[in-house]
Amino acid sequence: MLASTWFAFFIACWVISLSPGAGAIASMSCGLQYGFWRGYWNALGLQIGLALQIAVVAAGVGALLSASAVAFSAIKWFGVVYLVYLAYRQWTSPPQVMDAGGERPTGRPLSLVLRGFLVNASNPKAVVFMLAVLPQFVDPHRPMLIQYVIMGVTMISVDLIVMAGYTGLAARVLRALRSPRQQKVMNRTFATLFVGAAALLATVRRAPA
Repeated sequence: MLASTWFAFFIACWVISLSPGAGAIASMSCGLQYGFWRGYWNALGLQIGLALQIAVVAAGVGALLSASAVAFSAIKWFGVVYLVYLAYRQWTSPPQVMDAGGERPTGRPLSLVLRGFLVNASNPKAVVFMLAVLPQFVDPHRPMLIQYVIMGVTMISVDLIVMAGYTGLAARVLRALRSPRQQKVMNRTFATLFVGAAALLATVRRAPA
């Protein structure tokens, strides 16, 4: 991969990662609930899901997914249901009474990783999007595997930085939330955002063959 091609892809990765989506909402939600260091496990799960999507596209399965109405719909509606489930959990999450020295609620790292993984892995739109974007940066006359590895490492590294920003921003907001009422409003705000992300995903249509 030429340096100029990689740099163009690097810039594209920042634009893609900074665009608000279900992953950003999930990162802010976890940062708000658990603080940065605990909530960042969710971002690791997001990257595992992203790596899976890149591998699917590199293996050529992405083309089959985008061509199969049944497979596309099954993954899409699983994602919609899961985002609505996250919205329900956020809406019903009890407020934590916090003082200046209070501790944040803890979450199991494995559960947070799985949560992030499912958010990304259940989004067929991302697979179709990468199927349209990644090949534009691939040189067909050079080894394909190494090019996809380079793009995968680049995209995941950028997304880890961006999700750290989203998680850290929400974690700082949490420090200012002292009253149960403030936390309740914030929880329901994120629940609404999850529902909005689910509604957007529900409108995704498979590209015509």
